[in-house]
Amino acid sequence: MGSATTQALAATETALRAASGIDLGVARELFAAARALGESSQLSGALADSAASPAARTKVVTDVFGGFQPTTVSLLTTAVAQRWSSSADLVTGIEELAVRAASISDAAVDVEGELFRFSRTVAENPELELALGSRLGDDSAKGALVETLLAGRASAPTTLIVSSLVQQPRERRVRQVLDRAMAVVSDQRGRSVATVVSAAPLSDTQLERLTTALSKRYGAQVSINTLVDPTVVGGLRVQIGDDVIDASVSTRLHDLRQRLAG
Repeated sequence: MGSATTQALAATETALRAASGIDLGVARELFAAARALGESSQLSGALADSAASPAARTKVVTDVFGGFQPTTVSLLTTAVAQRWSSSADLVTGIEELAVRAASISDAAVDVEGELFRFSRTVAENPELELALGSRLGDDSAKGALVETLLAGRASAPTTLIVSSLVQQPRERRVRQVLDRAMAVVSDQRGRSVATVVSAAPLSDTQLERLTTALSKRYGAQVSINTLVDPTVVGGLRVQIGDDVIDASVSTRLHDLRQRLAG
């Protein structure tokens, strides 16, 4: 990611925090705008062209997306007024803005957890991953499939995020897209997400203690996604971003065998 895009993302995030009336409708319109730009290199190129005046780019936004809510148009105007490293980065930036808006629309929903659970469903079902990730499949059909799968199982914000993202993978794997969405939602909500692998399900008390310990260690609120893997035998394996804390029995046994062999 170029420095120009980094600064542009910061500017759009600031605009989102200052905006009022952020609801699921705004998020849906931002996803629609990202999809329109992703499908038209001419449009995305024109809006990402730093040589064009901000006024000219704003006019394009109002001409193309003038039927959207004023809040959506304002956010899009802010986005295209920035300098982006590439037109693809502009599309990604608006897409991430949509993910953030969806997470804001209902702060009480555990969007990160729901995205994680769907990601695990995809990982455990190769046929589903192929259906959602195939370049040959109909994009709207992929979105409809997600809506059917998540009906009654996930919130409206999560369903919107997943169904929108699978319709425009842009050379990205489905799980990669979902992982990025989880990271964006966590950042928007000012917390980190830990993936915890254990041999057996953790009790509520254990989860509470672990959450407290990790939050204290990282100096920020930490939410936990859990996986059960009997091969770890005992103990825990915790991953937060690039950090891995491996206190599993299987790893300790492996290390012991390595020392004895060596």
